[in-house]
Amino acid sequence: MKTLVKLEITRTLRNKKFVFFSVLYPAVLYLLIAGGASNAELVEGTKLTLPLLMMVSMASFGAITAVLVGNSEKIAKEREKGWVRQLRLTALPGRGYVAAKVASASVVSLPAILAVFAIAAVVKGVRLDAAWQWAALVGSIWAGSIVFAALGVAIGYLASGDAVRPVTFIIYFALSILGGLWMPTTTFPDWLQSIAKWTPTHAYAALGQAIEVGDAPHLKDVGLLVAYLVLFAGCAAWLYRKDTRKA
Repeated sequence: MKTLVKLEITRTLRNKKFVFFSVLYPAVLYLLIAGGASNAELVEGTKLTLPLLMMVSMASFGAITAVLVGNSEKIAKEREKGWVRQLRLTALPGRGYVAAKVASASVVSLPAILAVFAIAAVVKGVRLDAAWQWAALVGSIWAGSIVFAALGVAIGYLASGDAVRPVTFIIYFALSILGGLWMPTTTFPDWLQSIAKWTPTHAYAALGQAIEVGDAPHLKDVGLLVAYLVLFAGCAAWLYRKDTRKA
């Protein structure tokens, strides 16, 4: 399994287009959305300024890009080319294959998070009250991305090589917009806000937003992410076994 993890990480880093898209794209979006915003004016319905709010949102968006888009497309294409079938002939367990995918995606998701934070601190002058908040933000966003890594694995086994990209991007953009990663959910109509609060992306961003104001993450958000992780991982495991029986 260690050999496969190293191979996956090497392959990921060699894909310069994917690394650029995953690492720099969220940072550029952050500047476009929050570049002209004030560091003193609070976003309505929150305790955060727009630069602070969008820093967590775009860091979360970047992590999702790495683990969701990367995993789903790789797995679907490897199934189509027969690579997954070849791996099943080895002693590698199914969980080892999934772990390798998550590990390789995490290598890119961490720089994506750090890039947004660096841009926010240097360009927008974003500051937090305590040093621990920066470490807690990185840790919570990085750890929370596992939920979307599991979703990426599930999509990779659900969709074919030709269909995986549009399916992934529909889910990816829908969750990002509805979860408030591109704009505060306080700008949504009341009925849409009620729906948005139950999405995994909303709970994911809420972890970092709580840390930014010096609070502990809300149990509802943590519980919601755990529930989604169980759901996505369960779907991925079921689809993997189904794909194995077909092979």
